[in-house]
Amino acid sequence: MLPILLVLCGAVVATGLVTRGSPGAAVAPLLVCVLLAGVNSPLIFPRSIGALEAQRRSAADGRPVVFWRPGCKYCMRLRLRLGRNARRLHWVNIWRDPAGAAAVRAANDGNETVPTVFVTGQPHTNPDPAWVRAQLPPS
Repeated sequence: MLPILLVLCGAVVATGLVTRGSPGAAVAPLLVCVLLAGVNSPLIFPRSIGALEAQRRSAADGRPVVFWRPGCKYCMRLRLRLGRNARRLHWVNIWRDPAGAAAVRAANDGNETVPTVFVTGQPHTNPDPAWVRAQLPPS
């Protein structure tokens, strides 16, 4: 929903600028809104699941659980550097899952620092993407 709202807001602002005779100035806000929509899009991040479900699945298949939030540049860096391997992890959006936010706070002295990656139940805050990739079980 957020990506759609961002694109619509950018379109409204750009339309207003074009009707005022500033088509060149309309490009910047539209581009910013489209980029923000992309960052928050489910096309960039795999579909999030709840923390309890992610932990259950992780226990069954050995894959790490990544706790993230939209707009976090470190989460985006992790996602992009993992490439296609990102779909092999379990992703939990802490803004949508209170249990996920609580797990992150418990692991980070009360702070909601993301990305926090749980591997075999052990938390790792903002780990190197290459390390996270190495934690994936063989496919």
